[in-house]
Amino acid sequence: MNKLLIVGTVAFDAIETPFGKTDRILGGAGTYIGLSASHFNVKSAIVSVVGDDFPQEYLNLLTSKNIDTTGIEVVPGGKTFFWSGKYHNDLNSRDTLDTQLNVLADFNPIVPEDFKDAEVVMLGNLHPNIQIGVLDQMTKKPKLVVLDTMNFWMDCALPELKEVMKRIDVITINDEEARQLSGEYSLVKAAEVIHQMGPKYVVIKKGEHGALLFNDDHVFFAPALPLKEVFDPTGAGDTFAGGFSGYLAQSENISFSNMKNAIIYGSNLASFCVEKFGTERMVNLSATEVDARLQQFKMLTQFDIELAD
Repeated sequence: MNKLLIVGTVAFDAIETPFGKTDRILGGAGTYIGLSASHFNVKSAIVSVVGDDFPQEYLNLLTSKNIDTTGIEVVPGGKTFFWSGKYHNDLNSRDTLDTQLNVLADFNPIVPEDFKDAEVVMLGNLHPNIQIGVLDQMTKKPKLVVLDTMNFWMDCALPELKEVMKRIDVITINDEEARQLSGEYSLVKAAEVIHQMGPKYVVIKKGEHGALLFNDDHVFFAPALPLKEVFDPTGAGDTFAGGFSGYLAQSENISFSNMKNAIIYGSNLASFCVEKFGTERMVNLSATEVDARLQQFKMLTQFDIELAD
């Protein structure tokens, strides 16, 4: 079984949308990525940090999904990373109400010995220095390194971000971030500029409008599945990244052609994430539901074009 090493936050979130609000619930990029990747036949581990206020039942939940939690450091007397946000009516924009780094402020990642030779590394959204620190601990070069980042790091840690980008194979960012990172409005031109920074593949996420995959002169577009209701978009991008990296780790095929499939698998899982608050939908998601929705994606995206003479 191939190994997938996941680096990302394990956190508490407090979320408010037009449909309701929550108190402190399970969240964090590492959590969403891990839950999504658990739908594939891979051996995965999360590298993260929490305080001793983090319930053991949450760690047990991750373990029950076949996720190795030995890389999640528990700091005695520490408090877990906390984020609070409020979404606008269109659910595409949000306001951050509170961010408490807590134990994350001094996080020094330690990769479990059994995962230092992982074939695939998924670097979730964290400070680039933490991502570099993880790559430095690998005992052999991974077959694939996927990086997820955001505009916050472009604003405050751009030199470090550019350093980690030299060591990755795939970057996943949204369209706004791609434009900021590249200085180009056209996403085609943006991908070209970002390619020159290191990654062979550029995945640009467009939320409800799907995702684009760029590799040199090759381009692939996958639509998002139209949903009757979107309840909470928190973690959708991380869930996409988990499905994308989990599928590639399982299939052992990192060709452009197979990455098209990975985009669909990631989009498929992300479509479930938004149906409930936080991780609730992903925790209870069944393989039967995943397969059924994959068929919907197939019907949505496959067609024959008859060319007129």
